[in-house]
Amino acid sequence: MFTYIVQRILQMIPVMFGVTLAVFLMLHMLPGDPAAIMAGEAANPEQVERMRERLGLNDPLPVQYLRFVGNALRGDLGTSIRTDRPVVDEIFEIRFQTTVQLALLATSVTVLLGLAIGILSAARKYSFVDIGLMFISLLGLSLPTFWLGILLIQFFSVRHNLLPIIGWGTPQQMIMPVLTLSVGGSAIIARMTRASLIEVLNQDYIRTAYAKGMTERVVIFRHALRNALIPVITVAGLQFGSLLAGAMISETIFAINGMGRLILDSVRAQDFPLAQGAILISALLFVFVNGVVDVTYRLLNKRIDMD
Repeated sequence: MFTYIVQRILQMIPVMFGVTLAVFLMLHMLPGDPAAIMAGEAANPEQVERMRERLGLNDPLPVQYLRFVGNALRGDLGTSIRTDRPVVDEIFEIRFQTTVQLALLATSVTVLLGLAIGILSAARKYSFVDIGLMFISLLGLSLPTFWLGILLIQFFSVRHNLLPIIGWGTPQQMIMPVLTLSVGGSAIIARMTRASLIEVLNQDYIRTAYAKGMTERVVIFRHALRNALIPVITVAGLQFGSLLAGAMISETIFAINGMGRLILDSVRAQDFPLAQGAILISALLFVFVNGVVDVTYRLLNKRIDMD
């Protein structure tokens, strides 16, 4: 197992290198002069040159990249143009914590709801319960996130005044954003769980378990579900990783100060050091989460190839 983890870590290194290179080049791929853009329209040539010196844009690209990676390894992602504060402080004081809370809650609800629907549908396959649950999951899969968020606001806040529209922190404020982000993922997990579980339930060892007199609940939860969880973990890991990168639409709709809204606001304000830092942190977290998913595969199924 230790060898498997080391192999996955080594495989992540070139991916992280590609991530840092892409984020670094993002600034240089912008049309025009990045220094002039960040200095503002009213800046004179001297101010633009000072901005260029401040950002180190006069150095060759390889030198700039090595400096960018070296500073990032020391925890220095630069200084925000808009607030003149370290980018790390801007990200980790409030925004990152909020996004982690949102991602954990949304992913937990997604997995629990999706598994419950998928298991019930598989256990009652081709029945009216199965057809009804799969129709509901298809409906949830078809709803765009932004439209679902607006519908929830209209119903729970505008019409019935039950929940606050914006903010994050209280349980009441968390309900609509978490539900908005969970519906689509739950529908995917429900359909994948149903398909995977039905396939596993047709295996010989499952029929042997039934022949030994085991109840349906014991067969499903003790024998079948573990082998059916592999595709579910994939979806859950991707959902959690993408939410750690920030749910821009939901955070904007509900005015949540998370990573997604931070990236959007920094791009709008042309605060590119802050945008670079936030995107880099989000991308590296996504790579890390995928590595954790690979290790989880190995824990659930020892037969997975370690090469």
